[in-house]
Amino acid sequence: MEKLERDLVVLGGGPGGYSAAFRAADLGRSVTIIEKNDVLGGVCLNVGCIPSKTLLHYGEVLADVEELRSGGIEFGAPKIDFDKIREHKNKVISQLTGGLTQMCKARKVEIIQGEGFFKDDKTLIVKQETKEVELSFKDLIIGVGSRPIKIGGIDYQDSRIWDSTDALELKEIPKRMLIIGGGIIGMEMAAIYHSFGTEITIVEMADAIIPAIDRDLRHPLLKQIKNSYKGIYTSTKVTKVDSSDKKALTVHLEGKKAPESVEVDVVLVAVGRITNTDKINIENSSIKVDQHNWITVDQQMKTNVPNIYAIGDVTGNPMLAHRSTAQGKVASEVANGLPSQFTPLTIPSVAYTRPEIAWIGITENEAKEKDIEYKKGSFPWQASGRALSAMADQGVTKALFDAKTGRLIGAGITGKNAGELIGEALLALEMGSDAFDIALTVHPHPTLIESFAVASELSEGIATDLTNR
Repeated sequence: MEKLERDLVVLGGGPGGYSAAFRAADLGRSVTIIEKNDVLGGVCLNVGCIPSKTLLHYGEVLADVEELRSGGIEFGAPKIDFDKIREHKNKVISQLTGGLTQMCKARKVEIIQGEGFFKDDKTLIVKQETKEVELSFKDLIIGVGSRPIKIGGIDYQDSRIWDSTDALELKEIPKRMLIIGGGIIGMEMAAIYHSFGTEITIVEMADAIIPAIDRDLRHPLLKQIKNSYKGIYTSTKVTKVDSSDKKALTVHLEGKKAPESVEVDVVLVAVGRITNTDKINIENSSIKVDQHNWITVDQQMKTNVPNIYAIGDVTGNPMLAHRSTAQGKVASEVANGLPSQFTPLTIPSVAYTRPEIAWIGITENEAKEKDIEYKKGSFPWQASGRALSAMADQGVTKALFDAKTGRLIGAGITGKNAGELIGEALLALEMGSDAFDIALTVHPHPTLIESFAVASELSEGIATDLTNR
């Protein structure tokens, strides 16, 4: 077996992995990325964030065109060429992965294609197509990501059973689809396929879709989709998927308001993700994992083993690319002796549904559960001139402030471009801003982001755009 010695090794070339590698290279380290696929980018770039947002853009345009009918502009029926849509989606991915390859060359980052497995605390075995390589390292950053969770009672060998990766390939547009899981991934996939004409049924075990958010943030989305989707069954579980009939899948349900069964053409399983920690023979090392098989790390992304770091999904929730990227930079800086720590006050979450939903910090539900005293400002977009003019009045902006200090502790936005708009609230929370800091900042008018300023004014009873309560 060939034996190699390397300086800093990054196991996994996803957003966290390549960010860690590039930061370390910029700091003067000799860096090697071990990646099992033939391109970098991981799930996010290749079969997650980027392709899903590309397809969601198509759906948004189709919906915008339909809404213009009521405003006086009408086009003919759209002609959809799915081959060209797939071509565009793949072009976007290729452009981004190609850019990563060029950045590796510019930074002299080595890429070894293969699967990395622990031999011991100082050595990896890299399995390639035709050989195995024994690779020792000075420092190691683990960023091998996660994969979709599989649930029992389902024949995953049936081509009609999909996960999110299958759905984003856009191989076909089924007439009827049932989505198991009403979280962010499930709702985004629903939005994509509904825009292309698929009849959507959603089944969620929790008592609400996207259960992590507050009811008032969820309401505009429910109002938008309740008459568009075939069914939305919460507090419901799938007991069996019968795939014996080649013409249709029969999904058996258990829930008070759900039918006993539903016939569909495709079932999409979107019930979350599980870490890939179990795929790297971590038991051959001394690295500690918790009851979820998540790698235990400190604020410097250090494991219990000297010179081994872990980032991203393998360290637990939230499994989001931007969290992984930030952790990757910290790990590289610490490995280079810099006083860096991963200590964000919050990690933003975004559901790219129609309308979008974005939130940060403490939700109102959490504040109540934890007996946190708070003041709230909530601004309905029906009172926003910009939202009304853009036919985007189904939305709300809310802000929560600590009742004693006045500091922002949480915020949520539902509406057009919420994922972009949440950035100001995110910065305000990290900077320790209070309601007056936000309210006294003169916002441009008419804009959607001024709704955040009005929400802050409402919390202090100084708003003029609405009656203060």
